[in-house]
Amino acid sequence: MTPNPKRVILLSATSLRGGLAIFGDETVSDQPSEKPSEKPSRRVQIKIEVPPNMPASYANFAVISHTPSEMILDFAQVLPQQPKARVQTRVVMTPVNAKLLYRALGENISRYEAQFGEIELPAHGPTLAQQFFSPRPPSPEGES
Repeated sequence: MTPNPKRVILLSATSLRGGLAIFGDETVSDQPSEKPSEKPSRRVQIKIEVPPNMPASYANFAVISHTPSEMILDFAQVLPQQPKARVQTRVVMTPVNAKLLYRALGENISRYEAQFGEIELPAHGPTLAQQFFSPRPPSPEGES
């Protein structure tokens, strides 16, 4: 019996004053690449192994805070009519990497919309918080 192969993600990272910015130019493969990177010398190829049994976290709510040296992203699940949310994942990063993540998200959303169409945001009406935390209107008698 052969073990499940690890998923390998190749990222091209740009070297930044003592750190790496690892967002963008993603190539996903089930096998590591044998070819050396053909990127300019300031680019570094990073192989990230994603174990096949690694659990995923779903989040539909995020709280973002910061200190002078860190950005903190707390991802949570909020359920309708539940006044409480549990943080599932906390990500702490430098402001520089947070801004690079912001840029990479924008680029990926643009690519997504080019392929699948514009992502429609709700126009007017109740805010997300109002939708989740407003009391439900009373139901007519006899309905559950």
